[in-house]
Formats: sequence, C-alpha cells, structure tokens
Amino acid sequence: MSTATPATRVLEAAKIPFERLEYDYVAGQDKIGLHAAQAIGADPAQVLKTLMVEVDGRPACAVIPSDAQLSMKKVAAAFGGKAAVMMAPDKAERLTGFHTGGISPFGQKKRVPVAFEESALGAALVVINGGKRGLMVRLAPEDALKASSGGAKALIATG
Repeated sequence: MSTATPATRVLEAAKIPFERLEYDYVAGQDKIGLHAAQAIGADPAQVLKTLMVEVDGRPACAVIPSDAQLSMKKVAAAFGGKAAVMMAPDKAERLTGFHTGGISPFGQKKRVPVAFEESALGAALVVINGGKRGLMVRLAPEDALKASSGGAKALIATG
C-alpha cells in the first residue's frame, strides 16, 4: 500500500527528512491525536493535531499537541483576528483535500496561514499527520514550520 500523499510529496520535494509511522486508524473515535500517540507509542505532547479554524470568516490552520485544547480567543489573536471558530468538517475536507482524521498542515489543496503552538516547537522531533488516516510523519519542528509555510506564531493551548 502506497503511503505517498500530497503531504509526503511536499516534504520529499522540499528534501525534508522525515519518518513515516503507520497505525490502525479507528473511525468515529474522539481524541484522534491521543489515539494516534498511543498507537505509535509516542508522547502525546509531541504528537501534534491539525485543526482547521476560521478567524473572522477566513480559513486558517492551528497545529497543537494532541493532549491540548485550543483557546479560540488566543487563536484569533495569533492570526490577527477578533473571533475564531472551528471549521465544519465537510468544509475542512473540501478546503484541504484531506479527510478529517487525516488532515495535515503540509500539501493542503488551498494554502492557508498556519500557526504552531509554541510549546510544540521545543522538542527535537514532532509527529504530525501525514495526509491520510493512519499515517503520521516524524520530523524536526523547524522543518515542519518550513514545509507548512507556517511561522513561529504562538497559539497558547490550554488543558
């Protein structure tokens, strides 16, 4: 089974070193990031989840540790807006080209601003969705920033 996705192709084209990690994705489960962390035997703080949001009606992408919760107020501030809401799953799928549970900040169909939670950038390596359910990629956080066209914007996660 091929593990090439738009996300992994972006990493390969940018010559960014990464490791593919596959696990058995369980559909309909809450806290997908925590399930992925457990399945691959990784620290949930280093397994990052990709959340699509809308800030003042504009799409954006927030990448935070799988054991954290977003503060919508802080997300809005990080993207220079006044209000933020989670994007509807069907809209996120159309915008990114990925299925929910497999959304990656890399290789999205439409490029949107990306911000990483600051604490997630302190680890030597992070794990992020590789563009399909059950596929994660492990790479250096600075490479993740480069590949996602994100910046070192601070998103303070709580919880």
